[in-house]
Amino acid sequence: MAYKILSINPGSTSTKVGVFEDGKLLFSETVRHSKEELDKFAAITDQADMRLELITKMLTENGIDINSMDAYVGRGGIIAPLESGVYSVNDKMVDDIFHTKASKHASCLGGLFARKLGDKNGKPSFVVDPVVVDERPAVAKVSGLPGHDRACVFHALNQKAVAHNYAKENGKAYEDCRLVVAHMGGGITVGAHANGKVIDVNDGFNGEGPFSPERCGGIQMDAVINMCFSGEYTKADMMAFANKKGGVSAHLNTNDMREVERRASEGDEKAKLIFEAMAYNVAKEIGAMAAVLSYDIDAVILTGGLAYSKPFVKLITDRVAKIAPTVIYPGEDELQALCDGALRVLRKEENVKEYKG
Repeated sequence: MAYKILSINPGSTSTKVGVFEDGKLLFSETVRHSKEELDKFAAITDQADMRLELITKMLTENGIDINSMDAYVGRGGIIAPLESGVYSVNDKMVDDIFHTKASKHASCLGGLFARKLGDKNGKPSFVVDPVVVDERPAVAKVSGLPGHDRACVFHALNQKAVAHNYAKENGKAYEDCRLVVAHMGGGITVGAHANGKVIDVNDGFNGEGPFSPERCGGIQMDAVINMCFSGEYTKADMMAFANKKGGVSAHLNTNDMREVERRASEGDEKAKLIFEAMAYNVAKEIGAMAAVLSYDIDAVILTGGLAYSKPFVKLITDRVAKIAPTVIYPGEDELQALCDGALRVLRKEENVKEYKG
């Protein structure tokens, strides 16, 4: 049976939509939302009906019946930590989307859209490898402050997808591969993959690991403490440095790495330094995850939007070449990854999991 699947990946100011049949992309489009349009809503979850109406209108205008799908799958949000896999969007997940910190990030809307459409049409609704996948052993969770374990928010969907692609292309099972995967986009996360699990990874959302185009990454505690008590910054200001206005954006007043690369190539010494420093930090994190795997590694995989930048990739590969061969999977085809997860369940190749919160 050729299953038709609608994949939905909401972002802060846009919603990416893909229609698939038997795993092949038939149509994709991005619905964009202006700041003025979104500022009308007090909470991200309040945007759901408006965004879904625009998605439906866009598909209808392109001759696609949104109600004709066999399954609906959305990007998972910052819900409770869970194992990797495909999850049905149950009542507990919906409740957590509305009443926990999940509601603070637009990714939560993916599950809501899938559930609304699935319920309307009597079809299943799923999320796949949400950003809160946590497969780490206890030793990887301990921090230097009792009662505050290391958190785990990372690009699980794309990291898992490219790791599976690598395994397939090399005639292996993912469970038999040992990989370091660096997702490099607006946020940067580097994960150690072994025995089919991500056994360690930096928290890319809350200030750990390399700085990125938008996030400050790990910085000294005294600097944070002094800023918090200086009277110059609110809690909201500090959180923005952690996950939206830090990193390259704070240094150069832009999060567009194409612009940074251009400025660096034209002789802007500050842009060149920040560009190289970010690559340096990614390479350093790859080294840390290589140590987690005891330097027994099949490959280092670079993925995400920044993997399109040949100068950026070269800066990293020059430093990590002795660890393992480097493989590049540029971009982040998350719509396809969402579809593939739903398809595995529909074909009974994988069991759907129940979210328990």
